[in-house]
Amino acid sequence: MGPVCGNGGKMLEKIDLSKNLTKKEVKPLMEKLDMRLSELQREARALGIPVMILFEGWGAAGKGTLINRLIQPMDPRGFKVFTIQEASEEEYMRPFLWRFWTKTPAKGRIHVFDRSWYRKVINDRIDGKCTKEELKNAYSDIRCFEETLSVDNCLIIKLFLHISQKEQKKRFKKLEASPETKWRVTEADWRHNEQYDEYMCAYEEMLENTDTDFAPWTMIEATDREYAQAKILTTVVNALQAKIDNVRQAAADMAENQEEQSGAKTAENEAPADSKEASEQEKSLGSEDNIFKTSVLDGIDLNKTMTKTAYKKKLKELQGRMEKLHSKLYHKRIPVVLAFEGWDAAGKGGAIRRLTETLDPRGYEVVPTAAPNDIEKAHHYLWRFWNSMPKAGHIAIFDRTWYGRVMVERIEGFCTEDEWKRAYKEINQMEANMTNFGAIVIKFWLHIDKDEQERRFNERMNNPEKQWKITDEDWRNREKWDKYVEAVDEMIVRTSTTNAPWVIVEGNSKYYARIKVLETVVKALEERM
Repeated sequence: MGPVCGNGGKMLEKIDLSKNLTKKEVKPLMEKLDMRLSELQREARALGIPVMILFEGWGAAGKGTLINRLIQPMDPRGFKVFTIQEASEEEYMRPFLWRFWTKTPAKGRIHVFDRSWYRKVINDRIDGKCTKEELKNAYSDIRCFEETLSVDNCLIIKLFLHISQKEQKKRFKKLEASPETKWRVTEADWRHNEQYDEYMCAYEEMLENTDTDFAPWTMIEATDREYAQAKILTTVVNALQAKIDNVRQAAADMAENQEEQSGAKTAENEAPADSKEASEQEKSLGSEDNIFKTSVLDGIDLNKTMTKTAYKKKLKELQGRMEKLHSKLYHKRIPVVLAFEGWDAAGKGGAIRRLTETLDPRGYEVVPTAAPNDIEKAHHYLWRFWNSMPKAGHIAIFDRTWYGRVMVERIEGFCTEDEWKRAYKEINQMEANMTNFGAIVIKFWLHIDKDEQERRFNERMNNPEKQWKITDEDWRNREKWDKYVEAVDEMIVRTSTTNAPWVIVEGNSKYYARIKVLETVVKALEERM
């Protein structure tokens, strides 16, 4: 699909590419920038700021040389450079952002990209490898990806290296003239030079669609190398300094707010009786608002059941259909994501076991989710889940999921209120990435009542073979039942989408719950086939 420029005049054509600096001018400037960049790298590491620096632009614009110059003053233990080529077969079988999510930096580290996720909207577009709908989705996915990382404190610096068609042609010829560099110029490079205007339109649209407040583009006039390297280092230094200042100011503001809240609590304790009475009345009025809250779980009929005879007959039938469907989805290269959440002892393990019992183990993976380890904590909370997403034709079954952010982490205070509130949007965007790629995404909430949970807990306690399943934490979580109900209700309402719906499974009857899970999955796969 060839791009069409619809913006009247091309912005890139208006950029003055004659800018230059002499070696005499650039030397003292670079010495200062090198020293400052080295200091800022250490400060960013100490503050736990992840940094991503993207180099995009024309072939032969000097990306490799300029990246090398940028990293010279940096501590090599704190950065990594990625050269992004055509997607491998393994990468091609996953959503296009998968290979970049897995390369996002941990806190305090710098990742430099020689080309990036923008290949999708440039090379793939001009080579006719994506449809208009795929291109539209790609722009949306890219903006969401960058926003999700940015609001989580990641600094994204995007550099576009610009040269003219004439300059590009001149550099290609120079490279071809030397036996040492001739290999670097390919037929595709010359074809791209001939398609310069077509690429210009695609770049224009890319810049227009993805130049945002949280991840802006910086144009680098790359005809003169001295000028380009000085502008790149200046841009990176200024961006790092601004981010560091922002993080420190946010920390100071938070400390001040905590101090004010502490003072307010002291004042409340010392307030006169009539003032306290008024405060109690306000709390009472506020609690009455609960009757107006949307509740999903309250309307669930947990009396649904199934006899053992009916269960066994239905189980055999559904598992047979599931086995055949598993083979079909592999051949049709359809990825499947099944997410299981629910109360402790609600039967997630049993449902998953019946679901996978007849499947080829080479075609699915069950991903158990525990508390994040130190490496996972150093990344964005979605990073570890992106690493486990299935490739085309495979099934990933998550036993607990990314929804821990808006349940356990929310209730236990493992993340801030701002973090769990914005997680609804981030999660919806991640699931949209999967469904845009063609994945089937189904999310199950296994629901039981409090009495049934207690019965199952006691059963585990009294059975030596099942005692390992019950912990003191499980009993403690029961004390927060009402808080979890509130969190689950909000989670389901905010994240049950057309393409990634929540299915509430009435779980007081294990037989009924297992069959409902299997029926739901089988129906979704059959509809897709």
